[in-house]
Amino acid sequence: MGLLSEGLTQLLIPLAALVGLAFALLQWFLVSRVKVSGSYGEGNGYKDKLIGEAEEGVDSLEVTIKVAEIQNAISIGATSFLFTQYRYLSIFVGVFSAIIFLFLGSVKGFSTKSEPCTYNTGNTCKPALANALFTTIAFLLGALTSVLSGFFGMKIATYANARTTLEARRGVGKAFITAFRSGAVMGFLLAANGLLVLYITINLFKLYYGDDWEGLYESITGYGLGGSSMALFGRVGGGIYTKAADVGADLVGKVERNIPEDDPRNPAVIADNVGDNVGDIAGMGSDLFGSYAESSCAALFVASISSFGISHDYTAMSYPLIISSMGIVVCLITTLFATDLFEIKKVSEIEPSLKRQLLISTVLMTAGIAAVTFVALPSEFTLFSFGTNKAVKNWYLFFCVAIGLWAGLVIGYTTEYYTSNAYSPVQDVADSCRTGAATNVIFGLALGYKSVIIPVFAIAFAIYVSFSLAAMYGIAVAALGMLSTISTGLAIDAYGPISDNAGGIAEMAGMSHEIRERTDALDAAGNTTAAIGKGFAIGSAALVSLALFGAYVSRAGIETVDVLTPKVFIGLLVGAMLPYWFSAMTMKSVGSAALKMVEEVRRQFNTIPGLMEGTAKPDYATCVKISTDASLKEMIPPGALVMLTPLIAGTFFGVETLAGILAGSLVSGVQIAISASNTGGAWDNAKKYIEAGASEHAKSLGPKGSDPHKAAVIGDTIGDPLKDTSGPSLNILIKLMAVESLVFAPFFAAHGGVLFKWL
Repeated sequence: MGLLSEGLTQLLIPLAALVGLAFALLQWFLVSRVKVSGSYGEGNGYKDKLIGEAEEGVDSLEVTIKVAEIQNAISIGATSFLFTQYRYLSIFVGVFSAIIFLFLGSVKGFSTKSEPCTYNTGNTCKPALANALFTTIAFLLGALTSVLSGFFGMKIATYANARTTLEARRGVGKAFITAFRSGAVMGFLLAANGLLVLYITINLFKLYYGDDWEGLYESITGYGLGGSSMALFGRVGGGIYTKAADVGADLVGKVERNIPEDDPRNPAVIADNVGDNVGDIAGMGSDLFGSYAESSCAALFVASISSFGISHDYTAMSYPLIISSMGIVVCLITTLFATDLFEIKKVSEIEPSLKRQLLISTVLMTAGIAAVTFVALPSEFTLFSFGTNKAVKNWYLFFCVAIGLWAGLVIGYTTEYYTSNAYSPVQDVADSCRTGAATNVIFGLALGYKSVIIPVFAIAFAIYVSFSLAAMYGIAVAALGMLSTISTGLAIDAYGPISDNAGGIAEMAGMSHEIRERTDALDAAGNTTAAIGKGFAIGSAALVSLALFGAYVSRAGIETVDVLTPKVFIGLLVGAMLPYWFSAMTMKSVGSAALKMVEEVRRQFNTIPGLMEGTAKPDYATCVKISTDASLKEMIPPGALVMLTPLIAGTFFGVETLAGILAGSLVSGVQIAISASNTGGAWDNAKKYIEAGASEHAKSLGPKGSDPHKAAVIGDTIGDPLKDTSGPSLNILIKLMAVESLVFAPFFAAHGGVLFKWL
């Protein structure tokens, strides 16, 4: 036994989660002290706030009222879209719950008799029907938590965007803190919420399962499936929504009409700003929650069939949850560095401050992991490794978690190098715009492919070391290590769309040039941090998916996955093709939705008199409707592809072919996801580099409206669906197919491979 007693563990995990929730509420309270509504009388909060702001002195009230109106429009748009999306998803959840129950219930013909355990031989376990029921309940809980994570994130972001704009009047440091705090609210809410719900679920299921931990943790895998299936639809639906509006607004506004980004005359501008919240915030929230839930489930499942589970060592069994609890505490300290300990005074300090967050949280977490490992784990134990038991010492696991954590940092920094306009790769892409859009596209694609090299080596190294030390459990906890600082990662990530929105609101409210420059600086840093966030999501998805793959292979009773057998090899080929098929669907969806959007925006510019002069108002609602309809209709086929592939492959072709498909999709999906994200991010920042004109080189390419700038805008527009729709959705494809295969493994093992049985 480790040093921590069971009672203490039972106390510390929910305590950490509650501390996380309390900290999120505190940050939210601090953000809410910036007042937005324009209904106050004179001197009731404006005059004293804005003393010494001569440039905004006269029209401050008018501007504030305008800002409040725009914020309201964005908030209403985002909320109504998410509610419509959730209505569609509730139907899917209902149908899929039934599928889980029927498939898993039929494993033993719906019998209610106890049966001998699969791994813990000589003992009896609960009936398969109970597993079916509890897996379905866990699936519903995971789906609900995922939806809430996305929804709360969106609410906070739409609450904070206008406040960031107003704070920008008081300087870039104030605006940064408001945007960052709001990101932190989302990060801590999500991490604490995910941990708390998982902890409560395990304890409630225990009331029924008692000593049958094998069945208990097998049914918990439904939690991960629920989380990720919602994330998939949120990511794809939100991604199509945001990019249709973005591409439409950019092509007509910037390239054809030569008006600035987020100009209030552009009819697609509200839809574009709504899209940032539903795609980048709600989608990202659900996505990282899904990763977190799955890596926890994979680790718990492997542990439950190892010595921890068999000897009923609760503290060691809860090791994944204790790591997450530690993560919340570490991120809390890290956040204080950005908001309270160092103040940002200049624009050039924004990006370093965000990067420091990653480094500080990683260093502190390394110490945290060491403490947790030596306190929670016995000094020696055995772990299940494909039919054999591997003897492991507790310090092996410290290295597994730490290596996942540091691999995440390497991926984050590499992504930053390839997507930030402070370094040569993006500057080279910007330079290639001299000769037009074609060279820009060639350079951008090359950059994306090149940016895959270091992250893949980092992932490979992490996999090799953690597998050698602690078999599949090692990989599952390495993934958890990468995600242990999720609160900080999400805070940095949500900061991006919030400052992007803030810039949009400043432009629409007609604030001065100086304020727009401040919000642009926040936004450019946000672009890079969003790319770092996507890098983390993809890296952790690779590890999580491999851990789930290992758990699936164990559960399906496959001795070895032999690539030389035709059954497995055809699976590999088809699996490697799936990310391309999926990307084709999402890209085409964005393209066709953007086409409708462009036509609508052109129609309004041509038919509404006085729109270009700014005397008439555009019809924002039609553009919002185009985006909403397109995304709800178009998210179904890619979602169906991912959800149905494992079911069809497992049922008709059997467990070995499905193993091939999972391996193939993992190997090819990671490469496409990283390159798509980084290519898009680099094109976006190359455009921002030219627009900002901060160096002599950048000035020679600008100003806005020059030929190189138009070429850069075209590159950025091509990159939009890559970095915000296909790329980020692919990591969900990889994980989701693996966790779904694990959940349905008992059914596939019992009844799968129908076609090969006939042949």
